[in-house]
Amino acid sequence: MTSYRTFWVICGLYFVTLAFTTASGMEILKWIASKFEDFGSSVNINRIPLYHFPDIWQNLIWVSGLFKLVLSVMVVISITNEYQYRTLRQNIIDGMSRWEFVLSKVLTNLLLSVMSVVMLMLITMVTGLIYSPELVWADIVVGTEFLLAYFLEVFAFLSYALMLGVFVQRSGLTIVLLMLSHMIEAIIKLNLFRESLKPSIGWLEQFFPLQAITNLVPLPFARYAFQEIQDHVSFVAVGIAIVWAFLFNYFSYLKLKKADI
Repeated sequence: MTSYRTFWVICGLYFVTLAFTTASGMEILKWIASKFEDFGSSVNINRIPLYHFPDIWQNLIWVSGLFKLVLSVMVVISITNEYQYRTLRQNIIDGMSRWEFVLSKVLTNLLLSVMSVVMLMLITMVTGLIYSPELVWADIVVGTEFLLAYFLEVFAFLSYALMLGVFVQRSGLTIVLLMLSHMIEAIIKLNLFRESLKPSIGWLEQFFPLQAITNLVPLPFARYAFQEIQDHVSFVAVGIAIVWAFLFNYFSYLKLKKADI
């Protein structure tokens, strides 16, 4: 994968966008506050602790999770190129087993996930140290468990993208399916869990693959509207996501194992 120029272009685009978006939020808030001042009003952005420890961990990690789609597109392009340019077939002829090929893709996804976590940790630490009014060690470390949840979120979604690429084998169609996946799953859940049935079987929603990935880092911003949120990582969500990540990669291997390449 790393031999493709597209890999480096998309990878660079992902990390630049991730860094800019997560680190520039406070400047956007300052700009909004200045616009209120133009109309004779004032907004104290320091009263909204978006970038204060410990809130910053869940806030930035949730936002960063939106950009995993960029990495998944890169994974799709890499695997579909293997089919299009017949490099997969050549690798098999040269002696690489199909299991080794899948393993190489899984390890690449692990590497991308680790790189994402490391970069996000650095961004969050630096930003939190700059904007937090008081630095208390207990506040700094509270919420760091979301980094592990973010790692699993990215890896599981990249594994899903890998599986789609292996099954569909066409980059354009696979990317479209990838982008529509959440909507497709939402339509299925909407029809399956009707209002009359939701009280009895609504708990099954958490087991849907993309819902399981989303549940790893719950939406945090409702707390600033004085609503109760889940401010911790659910062990149940972690367990379900791990199972799906395993299944995505296993299905990829089964498909490749039986495919005529």
